Amino acid sequence: MEMYTEQGLNRKECELKIYEKYKKPFHILKERNVRLGGFLGLFSRQGVQVEFYFSPAASYKSPVTHGYQNSLPISWQVLDAGEKSRRQYMQTPDLEEEKRKVLAVAGKSYEQIAASGREASQQILDSLKEINEKLDTGGKKEEHPAFVQAEELLRNNDFSDKYINGMLEKLRKELPLEKLDNFDIVQDHLLEWIGESFEIYAENPVPRKPKIMVLIGPTGVGKTTTVAKLAAIFGIGTENMAAIDVRMITIDAFRIGAKEQLESYGNIMQINVSCVDNRQDLRKQIAIHSEATDLFLIDTIGKSPKDAAKLGEMKEILDGAGRAAEFHLVIGATTKSSDIEDIMRQFEPFNYKSILLTKLDETEHVGNVISALAEKKKPVSYITEGQKVPNDIRKATVVRFLINLDGFKINREKIENRFPAGEADQFKWS
Repeated sequence: MEMYTEQGLNRKECELKIYEKYKKPFHILKERNVRLGGFLGLFSRQGVQVEFYFSPAASYKSPVTHGYQNSLPISWQVLDAGEKSRRQYMQTPDLEEEKRKVLAVAGKSYEQIAASGREASQQILDSLKEINEKLDTGGKKEEHPAFVQAEELLRNNDFSDKYINGMLEKLRKELPLEKLDNFDIVQDHLLEWIGESFEIYAENPVPRKPKIMVLIGPTGVGKTTTVAKLAAIFGIGTENMAAIDVRMITIDAFRIGAKEQLESYGNIMQINVSCVDNRQDLRKQIAIHSEATDLFLIDTIGKSPKDAAKLGEMKEILDGAGRAAEFHLVIGATTKSSDIEDIMRQFEPFNYKSILLTKLDETEHVGNVISALAEKKKPVSYITEGQKVPNDIRKATVVRFLINLDGFKINREKIENRFPAGEADQFKWS
């Protein structure tokens, strides 16, 4: 049964439009108020939109033969072949039985229905409304197997419910039935859409001197070790990048061994380390060493994102770094997606530029991270995958996330062509 719509200023106008356009009997199933016409939301008028279907009766004499009026919106819609096929998956045996009952009632000749008056026609309408209510809110809907498989893949990778629902809706809208029947094609589209759903942090190609990089985040995510890794990369240099002048600063004077841990790294790498506990001292350290330093790396106090007072105290100290300071939020890859979103929200007052992801080696799933990045629209800058300094840190790439997805058939060459990293995954200073 195909449904159509029509619009008009009122129900009567809709009925007349349907009669003039189709010249055959019809029944109205739904009616709702809409705004008609206008420009950019202005000068529109109140109207109605009706949803209707055509009666199986053989002839048609008047738009009000049944003793009731019929009406619906202007844009009458007929489902294309692909959509009809997909809708077949949404019908249950119970609803099919209901439809047969309706058609049995409607199987009378048009004259018989008209003769029996409003009672017979209302019976048809009531039955159709019951079907519609079941479709809208009731019975279980059978999905195409591709949607079931896609949801299972995404859920097994710890993607959030909101992210999964968005991906399934995209599949429904963009893939025709013939592509849904080939799950390899479905996976290829999912991988591409996942890769497009989050961003990689773009470094300033000409960094200002000195660059001030502040790592913030909750307790236990590895901020101190990450500061040491970055200091080693930039302070010692790589095959593709010459060493620059680096200084590490910690404001974590309260955690036992925090200063000593950073100083031990500094002694091994021959990189200077300072310790401050207030805004004035932080400003002073940066001012004194600005001429001789290319990069300041600031380690901060690990705070619970729910401890707003402590976060406020830390922000007051970090104000001493000045407006040029770049804040990067450090998050552990093992954190569940809802907690990641909470952490990102609580640290928003620091106006952080990117997410720095640690402990990727401790999990097989990255859907939690991708879901949060997509939801909060924050780019990811670096990834750490172990405790070794400086080996276990790299620039983030889309490909690195995609190949970490569990259960997907990964065509490495294909996704690298789609998301080329080039020099983006290499550490560069200028």
